[in-house]
Amino acid sequence: MEPVLLAFMLLSITLAGCLSDFENGDEEIVLIVNTGQTNGTVVQSFTDGELVSTNNVTMIFDFSETYSDRELMSFGIDLLDGAAPTVVDAKTDSTISIDFSNHGMYEIIAFATDERNQTQNMPIYIIIEMRIDWMEYSTYEPQPMTINPIPTNGGTSPSSIIIDSRVENPELIEDVSSGREVEITWSLVDSAEDACQTRSGLVHDGESVVWETIHFNTFLVHELRINYDSGQDYINVNQSVLIEYDDEIG
Repeated sequence: MEPVLLAFMLLSITLAGCLSDFENGDEEIVLIVNTGQTNGTVVQSFTDGELVSTNNVTMIFDFSETYSDRELMSFGIDLLDGAAPTVVDAKTDSTISIDFSNHGMYEIIAFATDERNQTQNMPIYIIIEMRIDWMEYSTYEPQPMTINPIPTNGGTSPSSIIIDSRVENPELIEDVSSGREVEITWSLVDSAEDACQTRSGLVHDGESVVWETIHFNTFLVHELRINYDSGQDYINVNQSVLIEYDDEIG
């Protein structure tokens, strides 16, 4: 992915490929921030209903091209979440790493401060999506998978929930003739216990069935449920859910 160059300066010029904002004033800080990306996906992995890993999104903001007629004292990132900004000494450091662990559309503020305590700010818009990978093995009672599309930062809701769920009826190795078909029903149920979507499936021995769907109600917590309707064979579940956002922000 090509680096993203973000610039905020008080000079009457335009830089192609830069996010810029110009004003008139006597400040002389030219704030330029490079970041390799402005979007990413947090990945949570569950096995048999237990969270086994979370891969957060780490973004690095590079202030090394920022300059001023006066000595620069600090660079910072403010997540606008009520916590103290992350600040580094401009004399010794020019990069800031920020971890995102929750999905959402974020407006954050990059800033630089000079020796006269004058500060230049620049908004940066970030999209963080979330993917949940879910595995269950040898079960008659698949556990419900919770899908929480509500952003913790109180920002814009996601655009959609994308579901890819596979149920496998594995072949019985010790006696290949003993396997039976299994009937299941998928349900996507909201917090009011309304079934938003359902689908039935018949899984023959040694085979699998897949349910792929998209859901646009992203204002309520949901559960993805798989009901074991009939059969006698264990099943495996392999499913992935993406909480997706629109690309256009800012």
